Amino acid sequence: MPTHQPLRFLFLVFLLTSLACQLPTRTAVPQATSTPLASGALIFKDDFSDSSTGWDRQAAAQGMMDYSSGAYRMLVSAAQTNVWSTAKKDLSDVRLEVDEGKLGGPDENRVGLICRYSGGDYYFFIVTHDGFYGIGMFKGGKTTLLGQSEMQTNAIINRGTNINHLRADCVGDALTFYVNGERVAAVHDSALTHGDVGLLAGTFSQPGVDMIFDNFVAVQP
Repeated sequence: MPTHQPLRFLFLVFLLTSLACQLPTRTAVPQATSTPLASGALIFKDDFSDSSTGWDRQAAAQGMMDYSSGAYRMLVSAAQTNVWSTAKKDLSDVRLEVDEGKLGGPDENRVGLICRYSGGDYYFFIVTHDGFYGIGMFKGGKTTLLGQSEMQTNAIINRGTNINHLRADCVGDALTFYVNGERVAAVHDSALTHGDVGLLAGTFSQPGVDMIFDNFVAVQP
């Protein structure tokens, strides 16, 4: 999202067994034509120490996202709201990693990675700081959890203000989610084939989720 555009938000209603949301559309990212990289090659990384690397720097009544003290911050001030930012890349198969932590606000939150963002559709890999996780897809105005009917708990997820290391593998139709080095979910879906990658944070019923991200990495799987 160019920095001159207004901050984009996702309104989301959380149910016990599903997620349902609507998302503004966005122009698709042009498909990359560069020479394929070898497995394990670094595509790019960002420790957010340089505030000119292209992540969104925006603020509105519902929240803000910006570089902050050598990291990247997302503050969500409204309930039932997501904010997200992308790296302005076009990738197909990719392994993403990031460190995320909570600066403040409720543990009932959403935070994670997104891949294959194109035309407003994307895959998401999220945890909550009260111990839940999920893989899902937003496509055609509808959000669907993949491989599970509701978000599940796992003791490997650090709660409260503790940091979590997240990894999302998007390889062909295989989507795999790791938290703190442990695989928590793996599913297959072929609906989305390429697009942008990025970060997401959001609220459920309580506003004020304040998240920080660092050490974002994209690797050729």
